[in-house]
Amino acid sequence: MDRMTSLRVFREVVEAGSFVAAAERLGMSPPMASKHVAQLEKSLGARLLHRSSRHLSLTEAGTAWYEQSRRALDLLDAAEAAIGQTHDAPRGQLKVSAPVWCATPRFARMLADYRAQYPEVLVDMHLENRKVDLAADGYDLALRATQEPSPALIARPLCSVPFHLVGTPACVERAGGLPALPADLAKLGAIVPSYVNLENLALKGPGGRMFPLRLVPAMRSDDTTLTLHAVRSDMGIAYMPSWLVEEDIASGRLLRLLPEFHSQPVTLFAVYTSRQYMSSKLRTFIDFLSERLG
Repeated sequence: MDRMTSLRVFREVVEAGSFVAAAERLGMSPPMASKHVAQLEKSLGARLLHRSSRHLSLTEAGTAWYEQSRRALDLLDAAEAAIGQTHDAPRGQLKVSAPVWCATPRFARMLADYRAQYPEVLVDMHLENRKVDLAADGYDLALRATQEPSPALIARPLCSVPFHLVGTPACVERAGGLPALPADLAKLGAIVPSYVNLENLALKGPGGRMFPLRLVPAMRSDDTTLTLHAVRSDMGIAYMPSWLVEEDIASGRLLRLLPEFHSQPVTLFAVYTSRQYMSSKLRTFIDFLSERLG
């Protein structure tokens, strides 16, 4: 069997979560996909996947092999695309979904710079705090901030996005001063998101001790921009991406609360449906964001 094909089959099996889904993406039968992975394991002398009737998971060796082979295949795909770039100039409409908090001057400058470099591409940007169905809704790409991207999609990490607890000086003074521990946040009303669950979020304090994040809602919102305006209006505190509040923190308009406590980092991913026949407009846009954000 062709080793390169086996590598691609293994990657698709991991990312699709099953031999059936991977085989469908690659246009081959599930038994053939299974044979490719088995041949790869035989040549390496190591088991790469734990298999059961309902679930697939990577072994320790499989995790290491996946990360290395994925990077190698991405480099190869990029090289092949670069060779064919002169025959496929980036052009046409590119429909992109992104979180509302991307509506910042920094992100707008990146879009302007991409447009200047690729003037024949029309970026159709939709900002929304819901997970769109890329195929059903006709999206070429989605930017998603998460700790666990969907295994059914191709996900390329772009950058880490810190989140901060913030509030106005007036809001903090009204509650009796700056909180010293996460438990003190209960004294401050919070504008909490309705599109994501923060109940399982924990903060790591000095010494590595974990503290649950418990916010008492003063309002719920599905719009991050409205949340920011509510925080600025002294309604309460919020847990927000640094992109949206860094200028307010630098100016003193907002205070960063509990700066010595940290949550698990959130990664911004570019997610799309398939690597096969990727258009140059999609490839150049992802590469551009990766370079600027990474």
